[in-house]
Amino acid sequence: MKIKIVLITLIVFLASGFVFAQEHKMVKFQMAIMKRGPKWDSTAEAQRNQVLHQHLRNVIAMLQSGKAVAAGPFGGESEVAGLFILRAASTEEAKTWIDADPAVKAGLLVGEMHTWLSEDIFGKASMPLDMKTVYFGFLKKGPNRKAGDDQTPEVQELQKAHIANIVRLGGTKKLVMAGPFDEDGDLRGVFVFRVDSLQEAQELAATDPMIKIDRLRIDLYPWQVPVGVIP
Repeated sequence: MKIKIVLITLIVFLASGFVFAQEHKMVKFQMAIMKRGPKWDSTAEAQRNQVLHQHLRNVIAMLQSGKAVAAGPFGGESEVAGLFILRAASTEEAKTWIDADPAVKAGLLVGEMHTWLSEDIFGKASMPLDMKTVYFGFLKKGPNRKAGDDQTPEVQELQKAHIANIVRLGGTKKLVMAGPFDEDGDLRGVFVFRVDSLQEAQELAATDPMIKIDRLRIDLYPWQVPVGVIP
């Protein structure tokens, strides 16, 4: 994986919002962040498990067809249940795939759609499905991020330190995936760490100069992802 190019591209996206993905061979993917739906709590456990089994079969089918390049559940009891990364021509096409999922149709899950950019580093999921834990981080706007402050000398110097730290993390092979959201919302980008614990992922993220000053924040989740999809 050409992690250095991906990470530097990410930083420029986060700093300026300019899109020059083609120069760095970035590809648009559609990311569906899966959250618990309105019928999660009210559905009987036996029925919920039956629907989730159908959902799993659909996940496998999407991975095998190439519609999904990665998919898997998040650990813990958070509102976010998991996510899909989809190779679709548009957000609208990707949404039709998500809306057809048995768990979405049953109201157990809902999909929040976002356009996301990354190098096309994804491999094929191993079959039969074998899952491993990585740590997925959503980079979000922090309270100390102000509109236009990326033009100030102070933030530009901080940005250089930010880039240097991310390149360092990529060099350790512990930061294995990164990319920006192609939208100007609270979600700014993604880091994925392949480490032994959530605490280690938190400690690595905490070395980021932007996170240190609360210009960016990161929400980290254990993510069960099929072996083979992330090199």
